[in-house]
Amino acid sequence: MHITNKISNIFEKFASCEFPQFIQSIINNGYVKILGLDMSEFRTPSSYKSLNALFTRELINPKNRNFDNSNDNFISVADSFITAQGKLEKNTCLQIKGMKYNIDELLGEHISDEDKTKLYDGSFMNFYLSPKDYHRYHSPYNFKLIKLIHIPGKLYPVNFKYLNKQQDLFIENERVIAQCETNDGKKFYMVYVGALNVGKMVFTHEQKVETNTDAQTISVYEYEDKHIKKGECMGYFKMGSTVLLFWEKESVILEPLENQKVRFSQVIAKV
Repeated sequence: MHITNKISNIFEKFASCEFPQFIQSIINNGYVKILGLDMSEFRTPSSYKSLNALFTRELINPKNRNFDNSNDNFISVADSFITAQGKLEKNTCLQIKGMKYNIDELLGEHISDEDKTKLYDGSFMNFYLSPKDYHRYHSPYNFKLIKLIHIPGKLYPVNFKYLNKQQDLFIENERVIAQCETNDGKKFYMVYVGALNVGKMVFTHEQKVETNTDAQTISVYEYEDKHIKKGECMGYFKMGSTVLLFWEKESVILEPLENQKVRFSQVIAKV
């Protein structure tokens, strides 16, 4: 197990501990104050029984995040910061400006060469969830889930410092790939990237996915008729991390959002 995974496991154990209420209240309120969390849509910090419960907090009223439920646009998967977006150069993508990587390597052997080729010269958008963000991720569109692929790996940080210095960061790190299909047969991909101190990635539609373990082999989960609605919760990070979106060529027109904050439910691309 890589040192980054060991550190993350230690942090996970601490964050999962349920301390006596008055101590937990100090921990939670201190975390909120130090990082500057906006808790206006959530319960009071002291009401969460552990730091992990605070990390993975649910919105009190998700319906307040209004969005267009049609298939005319994609919405943001999470409250996050867009670190990079744009067009792929054949099969080359950006983890951040000036740092390229190969999406064939990112997606791995369990996505067919034919499907990978359809992404060449397509579009991408990178969502960074900082430790202070709402850590749940949602469906950006109405789609059918084809498969989930869990690829074990390291857990390097995914902050700006590492994005700018660690080559092939997303390829090195543990990740879960969701292959999705729209009603018109086009595919898009969501890649959930692990990171330092992310205890686990949890997926509401597949409880068998176990991240940040000693696993060395790739796991694939395939589905026949699993339909997911736009805005539906897909799961959560136990701390912050990154989600990558990829679309086939000429599938969408991206909104100009690079280096901006976005919120779950906000339109990010038009079909």
